[in-house]
This record gives sequence, structure tokens and C-alpha cells, in this order.
Amino acid sequence: MNPKKPLNVFQIASAYIGTVVGAGFASGQEVLQFFTAFGLPGLLGILVSTLLFFFIGYSILMLGRSLNAQSHLQIVRYTNGAVLGSLIDIVVTVFMFGGLAAMLAGAGAIAREQFGLPPFWGALLMAAAALLTVVSGTHGVVNAIGFITPFLIVSVLYISVVSVVSDPVTRSDIGAAEALGGATPCWVLSAVNYAAYNIVISIGVLTAMGADTADKRTLFRGALFGAAGLGTSLAAIYFGMLADIEAVHAREIPMLAIAGRISAAVRAVFAAVLFAEVYTTAVGNLFGLTRRLSIQLPRRAVAALASALAFAVASFGFSNLVKYLYPAVGYGGMLFFGGVIRVWIKKRGAVR
Repeated sequence: MNPKKPLNVFQIASAYIGTVVGAGFASGQEVLQFFTAFGLPGLLGILVSTLLFFFIGYSILMLGRSLNAQSHLQIVRYTNGAVLGSLIDIVVTVFMFGGLAAMLAGAGAIAREQFGLPPFWGALLMAAAALLTVVSGTHGVVNAIGFITPFLIVSVLYISVVSVVSDPVTRSDIGAAEALGGATPCWVLSAVNYAAYNIVISIGVLTAMGADTADKRTLFRGALFGAAGLGTSLAAIYFGMLADIEAVHAREIPMLAIAGRISAAVRAVFAAVLFAEVYTTAVGNLFGLTRRLSIQLPRRAVAALASALAFAVASFGFSNLVKYLYPAVGYGGMLFFGGVIRVWIKKRGAVR
């Protein structure tokens, strides 16, 4: 990145939000399985996740700055040591690939549910778009993600508010949500797990932004506003789905179903925004994966091969990837959290 054009707070916050907000988040599938399924305690889970998004996100940005890190490998080894750090590196790298596959599957699900097209075409278009963006470099990735993010936040807030106003949450809705069963055994574990795997998704982009931003206040505010935007969006989706839980809990893309209950036009607009947000997370995953593996291999070859393989894995299905892959990687991400906390205690200079 050109040092004469430093990133500002808005770019950092938007890129952070946009990397996390993808098919699982904006579709409602993640919020349903990690928060709404626990009923009212799910709100406390959202608060816990938001605090972790700020604390861990800011730590990664600062470590990227202090270490001038070229990839997440340097950060996980610094926080967790050579052996455990290498293990976490494998988990992060594999999940970046799995997250990319999940985004391609999400694009396929949108193509099927909104446009009646075979999922193949949605996944193929997303793979091509992500690949072209990543080969353009870091600045292209940050700008692409940051441009789209505000549209997603506005649309999510609108759809959720309209849903709750037109059909307020009842005790029956809360009971129906609690009967679903969440992605983990309890809301606390779900909240930490959710933050963990989402930060794994974003660690590549956060590392790059930290390494290319000298001002500590910019990093602090970027992490703060990014976490606040994520928390607000999570809460909006939580209430929007809780108000209509019986009608949408079995859908691949619950928020798209809620948008359709407002009007066909709102559904169409949200489908387009959702597809764009799937794109931002696909780009974030492919960027982080490429940045890590290109240490040993040519960057463009890595990006092209990863896109092709993820396209093949996407056939496993979107909701299945969210349900099984995401929580598994979240547990690995918790080990990384422990390393970050250790750094704050023993190596404070690197994150302050």
C-alpha cells in the first residue's frame, strides 16, 4: 500500500465490518444459530461478541503495526508461540479457505432463492469477482469492501425495524426460538465462539491494515466503530428474525424471507445488497489466504487455485457449512484469543 495514502478511520471500520459481514451474517443464518436460538440471553451474547470484536480486533491491528506483519502467521506465532502458533496458523488458513467456500455457497443460495438460477452460476460469478479484486492488491480490497458496507447496514436496519414494528416480538416467538437449539450448548460459549471464528475470517485484512497504518488513534477508532457497527447490525437482525421466527427459521436465507414479507421490491434490493456483502467476505478470505500462502508461492497462482478449489467445495451447501464448519473453527480461534490476552499482560508495548 502506498504510504502517502494512509487509511482513515472510516476505511478501517468499514473494511472490518465488511470482512465479517458476509453470507452467514447478513443472511441471518449465523445470528439465528448463534444468538436468536437462545432467546433473550442471545442479546447478552451479542454484547459479549461486540466487546470481543473491539478488543481482539484492535489488538490485531496494533500487532500488525508493531510487527509490520506481512501475514497473520507472524501475529499468531507472536501471541501463541512457535508450536501452538503454527497450529493456529493452520486452523486460520484452512478456515479462510472454508470461509471462502461458504461465501461461494451463499452466493449460490441467493441465486437459487431470489432468481431461480442453479447455484452453480451464483458461486461461479462470486469466485470470479473475488479473484479479480484480490489480484488488484491491498488498496483495491479495502476500497471494495468499504464502499459496500454502509449499504448493508442501512438495509439490515430498515428490514429489521419494519419487521418488528409490523409484527412485535411475543412470548410465543421467544419460546419458539429457544426450542430450536443453538450452534453451541450455551449462549456464553456461542458468543465467544462467534467472535472467534469471525475474527479468524478478518485477521488477514486486519493485519494488513495495521501494518500500513502508523497512527494508533486511527487504529483504535477504526476498531471501536467497526465493533459498534457489527454489534448494532447483530442486534437488528436478532430482533428482526425473532419477530418472525416460526416463518423463517427453516430458510437458508432468513433475512431474505423477511424482506420478501415487506415487498417484492425490498426483497430484490436486499438480495442485491446481500450478494455484494457475500462478495466482501469472499474477498477478505481470499485476500488473507493468498497473503499467507504467497510467502512460499506466486500470489496470483495461489489466488486462482484457491478460488477454483473453493468453488468445488461450495457444493456442500451454505447452511451446512455455517452449522458445522464455523463452530469448529471458532474453538480454534479461542486459543488465539488466549494468546492475545497473554500479550496484553506480558508484552503490553506491542499493543499500546
